[in-house]
Amino acid sequence: MIIYMILSTILFILLLPVYAIVRACRGKFLYGWREKLGIFDMPDLGDKVIMYHGVSVGEVIALENLIKKTKETFPDYKIVVTTGTKTGQEIARKKYKDVADFITYFPFDITLFVKNFLDKINPSVVLIAETELWPTFSQFCKKRNIPLYVINGRISDATFNTYKFAKGFFKQLFKNYTEILTQSEQDREKFIKIGAPENITHVMKNLKFDVKRVDANIQIGQKGKRVIIAGSTHKGEDEIVLNSFTKLKKEFSDIKLLIAPRHLTRLNEVKELVSKTGMEFGQRSNNDTFDENDIIILDTMGELSKMYQICDFAFIGGSFNKTGGHNPLEAVVYEKPAISGPSIHNFRDIYWILERSKAGKVVKTPDELTKYMHKLLSDNNFYKQSCDDCKTVFNSQQGALDVVIEKLKMLFN
Repeated sequence: MIIYMILSTILFILLLPVYAIVRACRGKFLYGWREKLGIFDMPDLGDKVIMYHGVSVGEVIALENLIKKTKETFPDYKIVVTTGTKTGQEIARKKYKDVADFITYFPFDITLFVKNFLDKINPSVVLIAETELWPTFSQFCKKRNIPLYVINGRISDATFNTYKFAKGFFKQLFKNYTEILTQSEQDREKFIKIGAPENITHVMKNLKFDVKRVDANIQIGQKGKRVIIAGSTHKGEDEIVLNSFTKLKKEFSDIKLLIAPRHLTRLNEVKELVSKTGMEFGQRSNNDTFDENDIIILDTMGELSKMYQICDFAFIGGSFNKTGGHNPLEAVVYEKPAISGPSIHNFRDIYWILERSKAGKVVKTPDELTKYMHKLLSDNNFYKQSCDDCKTVFNSQQGALDVVIEKLKMLFN
């Protein structure tokens, strides 16, 4: 560990100017660099602080329900949330502005910066999501008797194939951890194979599956029809969905489409695209229904998640561009299969689980999207199995949130 600390410090000093120049040439900035150096102002948090870290968007989203539950369960404790990326920071500030007491960046894993950070935050416990393993940070937590947990832990096959060649290093690293809680038995085995002690490595399941159903009485003329929802569509995706729907409508006259653009600033653009199909369409804000329309545009705020309960299956947007997808579990929680395009990096681990059954599908092209929708519409046995798999997946994955809360209760009581 000492050698790592020395070498990492030297490399940091040598490479930081190069990194800064490269970022500047690309028109980017070193977002959060002062905070990552441990330089920031903050309120007095006292000596009861629970710190959560999620490196980027996916991890930050996964922590949402857990952080809210933590605040409810331990009202005397302050909540600190850290991220490693600019996009993660933006999501954290949006989601946790009324929950977290302080939000900042995780420090560079250099002795001086980690020391500055821990001196200011002084956490009672640190919980790090997924696979963020920082030797210097973990060493300082050990020295200061700060309990350190990996939660929702996972290791991809590519990462595992790299880490397994440094088992000796990781074996020493994991001595700094209080417990490692993984998403699956497979992830547990990977952690153990790279050096994690078996007695502190346990399965907690996946936090991202702690999604609650919001059952509501929605009546938009869906009875007797099969409804497809295109949720959170981005620019360029509406055309793809409408093209697929137009083709399928020729064969399946009973199908209807609810299209929900991610940003309502695009509403006029979406209306123009829908009108070009020649089909009758309405808007949710006008209380239009499927009795008179083949397509309804969801142009109201905050209704999409509950609308998934009326669909037969859903296309999840942000996946045919570089957005990285949106959460398919909003549909799957209602036992409705979810389909996405190839850009799913924000929810890759979820789709890995869904695609092991028929609960979810990632398609590579618009043509594949049409074909997969056709299969769900034409093959009743396949469709029923897909819905059943949604329920099975949820039942097998839920409970992770309670595991972490119980660990904290044991720690503080």
